[in-house]
Amino acid sequence: MQNLITQYNSVPETAVKNWFLAGKTNDFPEDGGACIKHGSKQIAVFNFTRRSKWYACQNLCPHKLEMVLSRGMIGEEENIPKVACPLHKKTFSLEDGHNLNGDELEIAVYPVKIEAGNVYIGFSD
Repeated sequence: MQNLITQYNSVPETAVKNWFLAGKTNDFPEDGGACIKHGSKQIAVFNFTRRSKWYACQNLCPHKLEMVLSRGMIGEEENIPKVACPLHKKTFSLEDGHNLNGDELEIAVYPVKIEAGNVYIGFSD
């Protein structure tokens, strides 16, 4: 399963080489997430309407290697947007992927842009 984890690397907006059309804005639930596929990667996309922001991260929870983060609960901790794994309750920053529980496990995050009602995720490959 290590191979599965290493395929996910955060992408800063400055490193984006292509913007992948993930869907229409109305394809994603308000204040919730959905999963899209890009190549061999599953990506969780969150429409965080309470913050008027969009976020994307790997769908793989690194704790137990389950593809579940898109079904996680989103919220805030000390003004940091976060997602909680629905199975294990580990929480991760949607801004930089660090683990808010103090564990070493982190998640990859990706830039999101909205144009003309479309949701785009930035990738470096």
